[in-house]
Amino acid sequence: MKKIAVGLSGGVDSSAAAHILLEKGYDVMGIILRLKPENAADSDIADAQRVADKLGIELRVLDRRDFFKKSVIDPFVAEYLAARTPNPCIECNYAIKFGAMLNYALENGCDGIATGHYARIEKSGGRYLLKRSESAKDQSYFLYRLSQFQLSHSIFPLEGMEKSFIRDKAEAAGIHVAEKRDSQEICFVPNDDYISYLSSLGITSPKGDFVDKQGNILGEHNGIINYTIGQRKGLGAFGKPMFVTGISAEDNTVTIGENGSQYSQKLVADRMNWIAFDNLDEPIRAEVKIRFRAKEQPALVTPNADGTVTVVFDEPQRSVTPGQSAVIYDGNTVLGGGRIIKSE
Repeated sequence: MKKIAVGLSGGVDSSAAAHILLEKGYDVMGIILRLKPENAADSDIADAQRVADKLGIELRVLDRRDFFKKSVIDPFVAEYLAARTPNPCIECNYAIKFGAMLNYALENGCDGIATGHYARIEKSGGRYLLKRSESAKDQSYFLYRLSQFQLSHSIFPLEGMEKSFIRDKAEAAGIHVAEKRDSQEICFVPNDDYISYLSSLGITSPKGDFVDKQGNILGEHNGIINYTIGQRKGLGAFGKPMFVTGISAEDNTVTIGENGSQYSQKLVADRMNWIAFDNLDEPIRAEVKIRFRAKEQPALVTPNADGTVTVVFDEPQRSVTPGQSAVIYDGNTVLGGGRIIKSE
């Protein structure tokens, strides 16, 4: 019988994942990560402990706050200061959940870990493939950075199950968090207000110029960390709707334009991680997803000599945002992905 460590969060998905593995006969241990300040995580830890007690499994609290700051929070801050809009959940999955937690599990007698993510892992031809979940809540976008080693030691028990089924299953098992609301925010940013969070860390950026695409000065902005590509609100009065189309940390400028100017047909991505193969050697047709809630769009993906890729979409895409991830799919299979660094 395999021993699996389930990453419990105090929510219904991870709790149901643990319950499902027990039903399948696995030897299950719970791990909850302490990543936030002392009091901030107490209620989630208490919920996870109640779930563990109900399921009859051991729960260990793994304190990785220092590593979380180094690998997730510090890069989050650095990306905003570099005029990029980061996705810290992707970094957390790679470095913390499937990094620090997986390593701890393996060091403590487990064969692997399981989480409450909605995704699938399949083995084909000696390679582990990440697949889109059949559920409407597919989360494969957040997992594209995982390595073959990480995938080979991971289980996603929820796979193609729908959220309503998971809640019903948890309720039937007497799990008290069956109706607990899903977290919709970045876990370390209160109220999803990243500007206030950065300010609380003493992070500010100087005022600069709003410019048009020709470089003409149109007004004054309040600091580049306050803006993201596609933003309309908070720009001031220009007599007509204006949108953010570019941000430059080097020049401390925010480029704005009228409706329609926020569309791009091409992007460049770096920090590529390939899952379905070792490397991309020639151009391919694929579908590319540029943010979690966006639909995959057909495109030509071309590798560059410096390890980046260029993506040219069949149709222009709205608000292609540096710092976000471009995840590349072939049908339901995640081929790989990378960080968007430029769009045009």
